[in-house]
Amino acid sequence: MKLLRVGPLGQEKPAIYDRNGAYRDLSAHIKDLSGDVLNDEGLAKLRNIDEESLPILDANIRIGACVGHVGKFICIGLNYSDHAAETGMTLPDEPVLFFKATSAICGPNDDVLIPRNSTKTDWEVELGIIIGKEARYVSEGAAMDHVAGYCVINDVSERSFQLERSGQWVKGKSADTFGPIGPWLVTRDEVADPQNLKMWLEVDGHRYQEGSTSTMVFGVRHLVSHISQFMSLQAGDVISTGTPPGVGMGQNPQTYLKEGQVMSLGIEGLGEQEQKAGQA
Repeated sequence: MKLLRVGPLGQEKPAIYDRNGAYRDLSAHIKDLSGDVLNDEGLAKLRNIDEESLPILDANIRIGACVGHVGKFICIGLNYSDHAAETGMTLPDEPVLFFKATSAICGPNDDVLIPRNSTKTDWEVELGIIIGKEARYVSEGAAMDHVAGYCVINDVSERSFQLERSGQWVKGKSADTFGPIGPWLVTRDEVADPQNLKMWLEVDGHRYQEGSTSTMVFGVRHLVSHISQFMSLQAGDVISTGTPPGVGMGQNPQTYLKEGQVMSLGIEGLGEQEQKAGQA
């Protein structure tokens, strides 16, 4: 299934993207697309609904983040060897974990606002993992049982805040609108191999990033298992798994996002996003 949330900011309702490309309203069946419906039993109930019986929604309706009430927004740094090389950083021996503030989350096509005093706002197309049920000390073999599905994420970053000022990466990752998520939550049964998905990102039509999840250093199974050794993962938590090369920081000369530019990005089978850069 391709599940999504649509409507004005803060008033999103759950929907399904049907086989004919229409949005259909799920709000008579569930209140929201959030943790309490993302386990296997909850998704099975949605799968058994007759799509044709659901009301069709306006095709031009705003799309919100594809999961609501996110508890944790966990990110993985330097998870593509060629991206680590372009940034001049050493490839880690184990996954680098950091957080984005959940207040950064926005819809996949909402404007991205360049923060005040920013000089180096950057882009990163990433595969998102959406947790479906609690994971605590799980093995790699059992990790996929805890995954509800996948989505596209743009891990927007302000590099001077992230790397040139003291403290942790979080303050370069957490500005409002720095976490576009969606358009869809694609359930795991529809993704045959999350480690073999093409991904890309363009700015004003120029392709900067083109890669594949096949070059991730630590794959989905490993990441879910690894993170669960340090904290429990709850249904509705989101993991952003790292980016391939082609970020602005890796260009020669370095190239960063400017007001009025448009980012377009997507991952095979998971949909596409488009954001116009504005000013905070």
